[in-house]
Amino acid sequence: MELFALLDINNTLVNIPISGGYAMSWIEAFGTVFGLLCIWFASQEKTINYLFGLLNVTLFAVIFFQIQLYGLLLLQLFFFCANVYGWYAWTRPNADGDTLQVRWLSKPKLMITTVLSVVAIALLTLYIDPFFFALANIAVDSLNIVGANLAQPVLEPDAFPFWDSAMTVLSIVAQILMTRKYVENWALWVVINIISVGVYATQGVYAMSVQYAILMFIAANGTREWARTAKMNNKKKQRTSDSKEALA
Repeated sequence: MELFALLDINNTLVNIPISGGYAMSWIEAFGTVFGLLCIWFASQEKTINYLFGLLNVTLFAVIFFQIQLYGLLLLQLFFFCANVYGWYAWTRPNADGDTLQVRWLSKPKLMITTVLSVVAIALLTLYIDPFFFALANIAVDSLNIVGANLAQPVLEPDAFPFWDSAMTVLSIVAQILMTRKYVENWALWVVINIISVGVYATQGVYAMSVQYAILMFIAANGTREWARTAKMNNKKKQRTSDSKEALA
């Protein structure tokens, strides 16, 4: 029973004196801490980041279920699967016995990723309300199959269709790039966090705005760390290639 009480968004851990007071629940606090740890360890290229990532998306899925944001709940399912895959990809050795190395996207892959992201953002901006409404209905219907007995959700039009679309698409792209250890994922997280700070501040959710400001600095540090690692890996790869050519 105590566990279920901790998972209740109405179980307040602390009242934050921001904008007239913000009641942060235990589940939100734990989810936020796990999210920060996930991003920090990922910036340090530590595989344990995926453990905290799984905990983060699981707790936020519970939050979105309770506040009836079923579309976002389904997105957490994607991030859960991405974390599981990332854990596998980071630890699975290749034919040479080496694990995945930090590197930059090739120019063709960067071009394809950019074009697909722009097109996806444009399409989602146009159809974001029916898209999330469809996701919410899928989530509700799926939960009702297992006896949840939920009413069909009534959703309000998106207040920031372009910015929400950009955050959604770029978050998915960044997560995929992270699972493959591409440096560019951190640049995307910086952009996502900057947008998030502005959107949440505009909506008056200042605690979330502060959280994403912290994430922005972690992502900026991740960009610097991974760029340096990618440079070292590239030099190591070049030396290995030169040695093979010399032996040949």
